[in-house]
Amino acid sequence: MAFTAMSGSGTTAGDDPLQTAIWRLRSRACWTDAAALLEPVTAQAALQRVTLLVERCLYSEQGWDEAEDALRTAEALAHTDAERGAAACERGQLAYAATLLRVRDRADEARSAFGRAAALIAPGEAARAQLDFRRGLLAENITRSPQAAKAAYRRAHAGAVAHDDPLLLSSTWRHLAGLALREGELAEARHGFAESLRIREELGYLVGTAPALVSLAEAEAEPEAGRLRAEAGRLFRLLGGVPTWLAPHVPDSL
Repeated sequence: MAFTAMSGSGTTAGDDPLQTAIWRLRSRACWTDAAALLEPVTAQAALQRVTLLVERCLYSEQGWDEAEDALRTAEALAHTDAERGAAACERGQLAYAATLLRVRDRADEARSAFGRAAALIAPGEAARAQLDFRRGLLAENITRSPQAAKAAYRRAHAGAVAHDDPLLLSSTWRHLAGLALREGELAEARHGFAESLRIREELGYLVGTAPALVSLAEAEAEPEAGRLRAEAGRLFRLLGGVPTWLAPHVPDSL
């Protein structure tokens, strides 16, 4: 069984009602409520719960202790290589988030955890695409290695396509576009940002739509850029000011 970040779970008509409910809460930044629907009695449920709580940390800068407790539970329940690899991937992501948001420098822990995950998750598995993406984030934002980040994002992008993971695909589009913008490739950046926004709007992933709008605004000229930022600000306020790190990039965010 593959353990991903639940990308797309609950987003189609044929999905399990529980997954649909979890997705709706997650997409509206109600991570704690979504996690409460899961009983961490199996590795799969425990890992899904961790993913929700780690995402809460990354988007709201809150809930670090709850995420750590949930992660320990998932690690204790993990028995197969796939389960242990997924747990290591979540530990790496939690450590990355803490480092990125300057809660505590856990960069070495993130690198080590992602390395363990890579040893346990075989290339070609769905979970490997998520791992590649997260290693790209670490390379881009912590070690400041854009070329390594691009290579990791491209592997993740290919994996997202192969495994029909639209939410992950929206993220790889956005981050590859960000690197393209940095390199002055405006048309490529605009296309990637637009694809990311389109997918997130189609999925109803509200908490991820405002960042996608702001990113696209960076590649557009006025007045379109202003319109996109205004819409991002509306969503940002609607969701109670998350993601917190978006505040400086949207108008009237106080």
